[in-house]
Amino acid sequence: MGESNGHNPWVAQMEGMMEEGFAHIRRMAKLPTLWQNAMRVRKGASPSEVVYREDQVRLLHYTTDVEQQQDTPLIFVFALVNRPYILDLMPRKSVVSHFIKAGFDTYLVDWGVPTDADRYRTLEDYIDGYLLNIVDHVCERTGCEQVNILGYCMGGTMSTMFTSLYPDRVKNLILLAAGIDFETRDGLLNLWADPQYFDVDRFVDTFGNCPASFLQSSFLMLKPVQNFLAKPITLYERMDDEKFVDDYLAMETWLNDNIPVPGEVYRRFVKDLYQQNLLVKDKLKIGKRVVRLKDIVCPVLNLMATADDLVPCGQSLPFTDLVGSQDRKTIQFPAGHIGLAVGSKAQRDLWPKVTEWLAERD
Repeated sequence: MGESNGHNPWVAQMEGMMEEGFAHIRRMAKLPTLWQNAMRVRKGASPSEVVYREDQVRLLHYTTDVEQQQDTPLIFVFALVNRPYILDLMPRKSVVSHFIKAGFDTYLVDWGVPTDADRYRTLEDYIDGYLLNIVDHVCERTGCEQVNILGYCMGGTMSTMFTSLYPDRVKNLILLAAGIDFETRDGLLNLWADPQYFDVDRFVDTFGNCPASFLQSSFLMLKPVQNFLAKPITLYERMDDEKFVDDYLAMETWLNDNIPVPGEVYRRFVKDLYQQNLLVKDKLKIGKRVVRLKDIVCPVLNLMATADDLVPCGQSLPFTDLVGSQDRKTIQFPAGHIGLAVGSKAQRDLWPKVTEWLAERD
């Protein structure tokens, strides 16, 4: 006696195939609106105002109804690569919001988009010029003699240089996935920047500014399978999950919002840091002065991501032992380079502790 249709494996298989077919149709129907939704992604979640401008550089001040509870203003310093709104990507994925809610007077440096003429901007222009002028402006605006600085990635390396040269201006320094010791060969960028493979002088002399497309291609090739295959497939499979799609579009908007790096700054970073590792050797010069990590005597918090493929922990970890501060702390958190800022676990478990650390030292 044959099986009924309700228990027939063939019928069940056909029903499953039809359901999967309808699921594909539903996903395909959402594709035309995906690009429109991406165009509407807001670049920065928290209200802000521009309080300082110099050339392409802007300083954003976050406006809020939260009562200011901390005396010392906080300045976020991001890299010259990509845009700084990754620190304030979405309401539930915002590092900035943690400090605003904790009562900090909060600022963010937006380096802007360099023009072809900016290819000659030097590291001195950024450390002794823009960053010093921003700190002076915030101190004058708030009546404080010092500021807190949180530097992310390349911005953390630059913040380290600034704090070494101007130790009396920085009350507390927080580094977030910042490259300091480039001796390690844990990351692909260190291998690619090796002078036997990469002639940075010829590159900068040819292109001027380091092209955004070159930087983006390099970052994508750090994890080619994940970036070119896994991510698009995951998006397609989860097209019905609105929260996932919103998060995906916000992240991809930022990841592809690339900007060039001024040629002379790029040259110095590659030659002096990646190729010669001068910072930890006390041989890196900004103008006529040598950057000495022992001159950093303020409290320091060194944050790293254990799954960081861009700035491996080995590049950041030595910093804590090289500074002259007696108040220093290191946190290695299970996340990637970007997840350290926007990951749900970091938002829940890491950043409340960081704001508490800083508040205790205000």
